[in-house]
Amino acid sequence: MRIAILGGGGAMGGIFGGYLARAGNDVTLIDVSKPAVQAINDNGLTIEEKDGSQPVIRVPASTEPSKVGPVDLIINFVKCYHTDAAVRAAAPMISGDTAVLSLQNGWGNAPRIAGIVGEDKVLVGLTYHGGTLLGPGRVKHPGVGMTYIGELTGKTTPRLDRVIETFRAAQIDTTRSERILDEVWKKLALNACTLPVAGLLHFMSHELVAFEGTKSLMAAILREVVDVAKAQGIALDYDERWTAITGLLEKAVGGKASMLQDVEARRQTEIEVINGAIVDAGKRTGVATPVNETMVRMIQAKQTHYLQAKA
Repeated sequence: MRIAILGGGGAMGGIFGGYLARAGNDVTLIDVSKPAVQAINDNGLTIEEKDGSQPVIRVPASTEPSKVGPVDLIINFVKCYHTDAAVRAAAPMISGDTAVLSLQNGWGNAPRIAGIVGEDKVLVGLTYHGGTLLGPGRVKHPGVGMTYIGELTGKTTPRLDRVIETFRAAQIDTTRSERILDEVWKKLALNACTLPVAGLLHFMSHELVAFEGTKSLMAAILREVVDVAKAQGIALDYDERWTAITGLLEKAVGGKASMLQDVEARRQTEIEVINGAIVDAGKRTGVATPVNETMVRMIQAKQTHYLQAKA
């Protein structure tokens, strides 16, 4: 397949782009970071795997989507607040048959993309892979997990099957979901519980389950997420999610949450589409979400503080 990765210079974009390129696909990493693009083009993309191996993958990178031409698949890994600009800039790569897949964190990216390219072009997914950007052209891959993809309609289509087959051939374990929004909310629950806590306390992923205080806080966040999901008819089970979340964290030794990476780099976080999405949905459905609202306010205050100091 001809594939373009939006946010290809980042951790997750690099991991997926690298794996897909190594499997023989025609992949281009698209990123606004000139240092990242230059490093990848000059030296290749290095992925530090959990087993200690550090493969270097040759894959082209570019800051100019107009030079790539039409592709079969665009995978969007940019931060939520860059979605509109990134997808609009990707217009030269979109033809009649191009599918646009969002594997971004949070809730609300798919409607934004659909508003630009049309709902018929949008695929939705999520991944439990974890990645940390170590520097331009260098990423760490400490967490391996399942990737879920589906059509917004829930139907099985030839293009969905083709994308899944392509991912699997690239050693990216992928599952088709007929209820992809339920799966998105499962991942949203994980992110809502872990990302702001890690960002506020500067804890590595496995440290989040090492203390009773953080576990109690995450449990309170999760209870609100489950209540909000159920009020919208979304299937989310507290016990299943708690077991899955704590199990993932226990295995994620050396993993660093994306929001902690944002805080350390003093850049804008995605709190509005993660815990903020829970708060907004709670207001619409009449479900109280005081713990999630506290997480939003604290991250926003921390973010405003360092962004003002940086300005």
